[in-house]
Amino acid sequence: MALLAALVALRRSSARWRALPLRALHVDHRLQPASAAWARRCRDLGRALGVPVAVRRVEVRRGKGLSLEAEARRARRAAFTAALRPGEALLTAHHLDDQLETMLLMLMRGAGVDGLAAMPPVMRFGSGWMLRPLLGATRAELEAFVARRRLPVVSDESNSDERFDRNYLRRRVTPLLRARWPAAAKVTARSASRLGEARALLAELAQADLAHASSPAVAGELPVAAALDLAGLARLSAARQRNALRAWLRAQGATMPDAVHLERIRVELPAARTDAQPVVRWSGGEVRRFRGRLYFLSVDAAPPAVAGAWDARAAGRWDWARGRAHPLGPGRGRLRLVPDPSGPIARAALPPRLVVRTRPSGARVALRDGGPRHALGELMRAAGVLPWERDRLPVVCAGARIVAVPGLLVTAAFAAPSADPAAYGRSGGGRRGRLRLEWQDAPAVLAAR
Repeated sequence: MALLAALVALRRSSARWRALPLRALHVDHRLQPASAAWARRCRDLGRALGVPVAVRRVEVRRGKGLSLEAEARRARRAAFTAALRPGEALLTAHHLDDQLETMLLMLMRGAGVDGLAAMPPVMRFGSGWMLRPLLGATRAELEAFVARRRLPVVSDESNSDERFDRNYLRRRVTPLLRARWPAAAKVTARSASRLGEARALLAELAQADLAHASSPAVAGELPVAAALDLAGLARLSAARQRNALRAWLRAQGATMPDAVHLERIRVELPAARTDAQPVVRWSGGEVRRFRGRLYFLSVDAAPPAVAGAWDARAAGRWDWARGRAHPLGPGRGRLRLVPDPSGPIARAALPPRLVVRTRPSGARVALRDGGPRHALGELMRAAGVLPWERDRLPVVCAGARIVAVPGLLVTAAFAAPSADPAAYGRSGGGRRGRLRLEWQDAPAVLAAR
């Protein structure tokens, strides 16, 4: 409330600020009975201040082994990331006392420089930036600001629940620290600032190391996955390996693994047998090794634990002749058949309804008339499809016959003639008789080259 009121006051007093669009976001975690009423209060305040307020309702995962605090934070950050427009800055009201609590929490969790540097005032976030303009103000100063302006405030009862670590620190530990060291928050903020400089230096070192070990994702007919070269990583000291791994995972948008899982990534994956497909999993995703490189898969992108689960979701009938795209499920994109005078698929050979499924067991296909039949799995391997993706690639079928695998192949029975499209048109097929199979918003399925 204090931050929003301060921004509105700035806009009224400064022509430069007045030119900047301002909107507010409220995340309703739906964890409290009164959360809907809180959202209404936020909208009412926005109307009173002349600021549009958008409410984002999120689902917070709950269950054994999950931290409610961490899951609520994850859901909240995901909502902010999705709502942030390119070039926008998200301003949050974290203050000096929050910084002290964050540093103490990180210390109790055994965090390194990155965690102990606590919250930076400016950082990249989603498609824009995150700014914390109130890090120099104390909670008491913000409370006084709100009281002077008689702003409506909401007191979240869960903030008094000492089962949560931050609440315990706030209610039990930091009062004792301030009783002994009144300037505790300001002193620790100085330490956090110095650690922030150390964090920046480590980030520069990591980027220099990753420049020799990273294989970036490449845009093409099928996306190539970003990878980390183990040979380049092996040339670094153990400390620099850990630093480079953290930076690489952060660049992939990963939730950082704890020290034990990070060490397993560093030691176990390179040491596994050359014919093995080792994997290290944690709550934020997994890292796999293939052909001397490491690949990160997010929780949503990782293959399902139960074989065939993706097949059951993705398989389905496709009325392609009506111009419809075929969705493949969350994070998997969609298929579309589009007219193309140079397209490799003969429209006349297709029935009006196709079936999309995953690779049939033992499937073999011919790529040219009278040619040999190849194992579909071997063709995927030769094309560089990652092993964990081969059983998840969409396979387009006409009944029991395979038509195509997007980005990889079209079988002989459904292929348009390889002659010039104009000649094909004279034979009666017409330029509109050729189609191209597009996999839109495809995930990264090819190994780095």
